[in-house]
Amino acid sequence: MLTLRELRRLALSLPETEERVEGSRPSFQVRGTPIVLLVPRRLRAGLKLTPEEQEALRRAQPAVFKPDRPGRDEGWTWVELRWVDPWIFEELLIGAWRRHASRTAITRWSAEHR
Repeated sequence: MLTLRELRRLALSLPETEERVEGSRPSFQVRGTPIVLLVPRRLRAGLKLTPEEQEALRRAQPAVFKPDRPGRDEGWTWVELRWVDPWIFEELLIGAWRRHASRTAITRWSAEHR
């Protein structure tokens, strides 16, 4: 299980990431691009994955990872936070962050986390 507090801590620990509110939902954005959308009442998060990640996770754990719009290549995937392995979520979050962060931020972060 991943709590909302843990998710927020993970997201905000990544450089260039900030929390914003989109409508009534909190989101985490990297340089203005959303990578995580929260639905706190349902303990659910929308995570921006690659289409390949989305498909592999949907097949491996369909109760945990559900495509937002099946059949489209957008990558947005609903993640059930009460059932997800926190380590897996962290790795996926870092991957989403890397796709949108600056090279400078990625280089600096990678050097600190070896």
